[in-house]
Amino acid sequence: MKNRSDSSLNGVSASAADAAAVAMDDGYAERIHQRKQRYKRYGRKRSSLPLADNAPIATSAPFKVLLVLLAVALSIQFLIVFSWHHRRHDKHVLGKSLGRQIETAEEAFQANEDHLYEEAFEKDPNLAHLVPHLPPLPPILNARNFHRRPRAKELIDDTLSGEHPTIAGISMILDDFLAAMHKSNSELAQRQGPKVQRDEVHERFVKLAQKHLAPFEAAYRDRPIFPIRDDDSIFISLASFRDYLLGDTLKGAFDQAKNPDKLFIGAIVQNCFGLNPYPGEKGVQCRTGAQVVGKNKQGRDMTKVSDAPPDRNGIEEFCASPDHKKYCDSGQIRVLYVHENESLGPAMARYYASKLWGGESFFMQVDSHLLFAEHWDELYVNEVKAAKSYPKAVLSAYPPGFQKETGDGKLDHSGSAGTRLCTCEFSSSDVEAQIIRINTGPGYHADGPPTQIAFIAAGFFFTPAAFLTDVPFDPYLPWTFMGEEIMLSMRAWTHGWDIYAPRKNWIAHQYRPGRMGLPKFWGSVGRLFGRPGPGFSNQLQLRLIKRVKYLVGYKDCCTREKLQREGDELVLTDVEHYGFGDVRSREEYLKLTKIDVDKKRCGHMEWCTKGDLL
Repeated sequence: MKNRSDSSLNGVSASAADAAAVAMDDGYAERIHQRKQRYKRYGRKRSSLPLADNAPIATSAPFKVLLVLLAVALSIQFLIVFSWHHRRHDKHVLGKSLGRQIETAEEAFQANEDHLYEEAFEKDPNLAHLVPHLPPLPPILNARNFHRRPRAKELIDDTLSGEHPTIAGISMILDDFLAAMHKSNSELAQRQGPKVQRDEVHERFVKLAQKHLAPFEAAYRDRPIFPIRDDDSIFISLASFRDYLLGDTLKGAFDQAKNPDKLFIGAIVQNCFGLNPYPGEKGVQCRTGAQVVGKNKQGRDMTKVSDAPPDRNGIEEFCASPDHKKYCDSGQIRVLYVHENESLGPAMARYYASKLWGGESFFMQVDSHLLFAEHWDELYVNEVKAAKSYPKAVLSAYPPGFQKETGDGKLDHSGSAGTRLCTCEFSSSDVEAQIIRINTGPGYHADGPPTQIAFIAAGFFFTPAAFLTDVPFDPYLPWTFMGEEIMLSMRAWTHGWDIYAPRKNWIAHQYRPGRMGLPKFWGSVGRLFGRPGPGFSNQLQLRLIKRVKYLVGYKDCCTREKLQREGDELVLTDVEHYGFGDVRSREEYLKLTKIDVDKKRCGHMEWCTKGDLL
């Protein structure tokens, strides 16, 4: 792509002004034309003025005045041309095709986005959808600020049309949904009268999801949103809830990667932003999690929730670092911000994050409190390619834990032996309603290729990006904490994806027991409605978990007929689009994994623990 700045700007004349006008709108071109006409008229008037006898024209006062005016005009012209050159925009994003020329200068977005687009276009025209990128800062509702820019509606419409999607357009669609949720929640919170009830909150969510998310989902059903690149690039889905280690996690991921330029992040930052998260609206005081403050007479922990300052923004920490700012400027960090009171749980946050994928070769889902081994990216790419079922292979594990924080996200060793997810149980917790919980089993003890396992862990899996087409994330699982792993495992397997345990773990995870006193999303859900604590969140989860149980096959509670009789059919909205595949059946999966849903029993999977399946 030719760079218009190659033309010399020294001695700008009418022809230079014409060249600049090509890159501008018709209105500006007309202003240039009028200016030229004024120059001509003024020139004719000057030629009729009498000159002193034998006086050189260059020394005359009128000539000096004209020279000064011309110099000022040339300076202004230079600044205009220089500015508009750097604000020319991605023809594919702003137009209906790559070949359409820019028609209006007002359509240009930020200067650095143009520069990045031209670099990306020179490397690969298929990368046009990555520009314009939404800057990861400022932290509050950055996409909504972007709505004030020109052509924002067209970016959304182009994305919803299924023809010209962009990351920017997708971010705006998600933000429109979040803005509508915020308005709905605020109306409920300010309502006079009876307390807000669980079912009305859920009903409003479904209505808004149908309006804002369902059309987007339908536009790209059964096909990837963007062409999948064949360059071993990696997209990391990061759902972060008030996480003080987010910045360190990002630093470790990039610093320890062999190919950091091929690493892209989709982060959902769910933070408490303080008392004024939305301009003109009163916010909510930030609070800690349930912190242990002592023991009672029975020797049990006593806990307390206290006021707290606004959360650290790990994105800001990462982008402010001189060593990492370039990744933020280049569009490798894609961020959606959610105020903590409007967090809808990990399953929904992972849905948002999955939509920030931009055509990268591999998809990796992790939590936001990790350490990374050196060259972890190349090692996981090689590992998934070593699986017999590749490219329809998924690596997954519960990574080993760490307690000591390094401050830089770096793992101080080359990795640990991998373990297999081979066991499960039906939860006995009232809150979890007998949902299937998965767990780890034995590790690798001999050489050989990766072997198959039964389950996918939500906290870490690594797979080719085509997975997102076959197993799209479900946008109808808000407030869901338990059940996403068994659902993800069954959906993937029935769509023909085999699940493997990596032979080594090249990441470590900070497991966070309650005694750490860190905030949890279920403590914030009801705070907006004057119902703090986990109780209101638990009520919502107990309703939404019926969607998972319907698909898994809990006949005692969650057949469609029973849900209809009990008034819970709403939990099955669009469920046919987020269920099982037709490559293998649900019954075959339950038989393979020795899960008896009717008797609520998990059996021993010898094939999994011994690594018999390749």
